[in-house]
Amino acid sequence: MSALVEINFDGIIGPSHNYAGLSIGNIASSTNAGATAYPREAALQGIAKMRHNLALGLVQGFFMPLDRPNSRWLKILGTTVESAEPHLRAVAFSASSMWAANAATVSPAPDAPDGKCHLTVANLQTMPHRSHEWPGTFSQLEMAFSNRDHFSVHAPVPSPFGDEGAANHMRLCPGHDAPGLEIFVFGKSGGPFPARQHIEASKAVARKHRLDPDRVIFAQQAEIAIAAGAFHNDVVAVANERVLFTHEQAFEQPDALYDAIRSTLPDAEIIIVPADKVSLADAIKSYLFNAQLVSLPDEGGMALILPSEARENEAVWRYLTDLVAGNGSIRRLCPVDVRQSMANGGGPACLRLRVVADPGTVDPRFLATPEKLDAIARVVGDHWPKSIHPDQLSDPELIENVAMARDRLLAACGLSELDR
Repeated sequence: MSALVEINFDGIIGPSHNYAGLSIGNIASSTNAGATAYPREAALQGIAKMRHNLALGLVQGFFMPLDRPNSRWLKILGTTVESAEPHLRAVAFSASSMWAANAATVSPAPDAPDGKCHLTVANLQTMPHRSHEWPGTFSQLEMAFSNRDHFSVHAPVPSPFGDEGAANHMRLCPGHDAPGLEIFVFGKSGGPFPARQHIEASKAVARKHRLDPDRVIFAQQAEIAIAAGAFHNDVVAVANERVLFTHEQAFEQPDALYDAIRSTLPDAEIIIVPADKVSLADAIKSYLFNAQLVSLPDEGGMALILPSEARENEAVWRYLTDLVAGNGSIRRLCPVDVRQSMANGGGPACLRLRVVADPGTVDPRFLATPEKLDAIARVVGDHWPKSIHPDQLSDPELIENVAMARDRLLAACGLSELDR
């Protein structure tokens, strides 16, 4: 297992990126509904984040945008892109697959009895605009992780049990290549907003991955957190190796969770951010916890790759600067600009799926290098729309340009067979 490392696979932000306000319970998405989006700028911001991660010495991968607008899905509904009702057309245009944290739940090989990394594609059935993503995501995961000696890619949990993937899953371990403790976070109620992760789905994934029940925890997300806009657990908590970084109000029964963690992993470092220092509202507005908590391979310790909004929030930044000044594991703060994604409700952690694997077992077409990112950036600069307003989604020229732009990207990355 010595070749196992964490690979962050970022979703490349697609050319149909727009603000249609489709995500109930996502405050940023609702607040910016109807605004003009900038797909080219959004994708370049995401590419810059990947370059930043490579410069830290991290292994970086990427996933392609899905085919949008999804005419196949509209055909099942008996309509077309041109004639669909506006709300259905917006659903078909959604570029939300860019948030790869919702692509799948991942259990690394050290946690599975067969020694394989298991991935179960998320069904995302709670939100209509995401519910039709999984077939395209499944095809892409099967291609990227086609080495059956090392990976097992599973079909989604069936409806009506909602599964939102890694955004509601955390793993604690002594090191990425060691057996870990997997924490599945589910919701029961979120006041005015739906709880998107059902415990039945979480339990099904754990069974499909054949995880040791003694090394699995099912924890309920706090109802107050969901009601405040934490539609996924990764908006209020993040874990890496032996560190859990969490808001005080993230879980319904936090003390029981922390006791269960320490009983399995006694040296776990649980960093609890008090509500009197960072309110739940500030945590959600700044996406403090929707950060990539990563181990720094060259210098030791960990870094938080944060949205720049966290630096602009006085209470949040004061807490963070005090945190890294201490003697804990988190030693660096790395703000990045992903404002276009943030305006639709997704921060740095939303944009990536963490997979612990030997990079040599992954299809190399999905692994980033500076040269590949240069090539992707050229395609984006040449072909991504500069701006999209929701009123433009019926424009035949936009529909054609969005499809053409994605085709150019697939060709540049040698992945044109994805939709065949």
